[in-house]
Amino acid sequence: MTVNWAQILFNSVVTGSIYLLGAVGLSMTYGLSGFPNFAHAEFITLGAFIGYFVAEQLGLGLPAALIVAFLVTGIVGFLCYRGVFQPLAKRGATIIHLMVASIALGFILRHSIGAAWGWHPLYFTSRWPAFDLGAIRVTELWLWIIFTAMAAAFVMHLILTRTKIGKAIRATSSNPELALASGINIDRVIWITWFIGGGLAAIAGIFRGADTQIWPMTGWDIILPMFAVAILGGIGNFYGAIVAALIVGLAENIGVVALAALGLSTTYRMAIPFLILIITLIVKPQGLGMLFRRA
Repeated sequence: MTVNWAQILFNSVVTGSIYLLGAVGLSMTYGLSGFPNFAHAEFITLGAFIGYFVAEQLGLGLPAALIVAFLVTGIVGFLCYRGVFQPLAKRGATIIHLMVASIALGFILRHSIGAAWGWHPLYFTSRWPAFDLGAIRVTELWLWIIFTAMAAAFVMHLILTRTKIGKAIRATSSNPELALASGINIDRVIWITWFIGGGLAAIAGIFRGADTQIWPMTGWDIILPMFAVAILGGIGNFYGAIVAALIVGLAENIGVVALAALGLSTTYRMAIPFLILIITLIVKPQGLGMLFRRA
């Protein structure tokens, strides 16, 4: 069997771009709030359905869908933290309490989405033109995914390095006590981070749905690779998440080739993020965060 490694590498960038968009918010909210938010999967799902509604049912196209989904899901993310997790934290809830609460919240959101849109798969009807670049088969959607991920990474870099709120996010992520003593409004910093995280998750959901299908488990289907990216990149570390997303995407696509060569089902590809997660926790629990400035 001849393997087109150029295509594998390109597909890995596409996969990693989706994981990056979804994992950045998960990693940063985890770093600032101190617990893993499993309801992040439903932010991805909600964004996918909102994007479908705007692009397909209202006929406003993909750019409008990305903007609306980002704003709406970002607000939902903020409200979830402000209305559920922050009150629990102020009442002394432990990381286990908050994690269980996020699972419960995710369950409520997931079934609410199912009640609103149904449990049958939905598909974007847009036809994405495909063309060849040498040995690589490319579609317009995949270029959209890569470009959006690169643009989001660049904008996040500018926010974190050039704005007051970005510097406050970095300070709070590095040392919350010192940030508080410096007069930084930590609550506001966390609110903004949850808004951004929810918005980016929505964009990841739209692209995931456009590339495959949309149903109430869309986010849950890819939440494990998101956690693998967050942990491998270092909890709360934006730059580590960029590298980790590409690593996980590459490992998953190479894993598909290996599974096919061994005559095994490619559905086992989801075991690869598990392996990355376990190995990272055993060998280097801090992930790649030590290699980058924490943000």
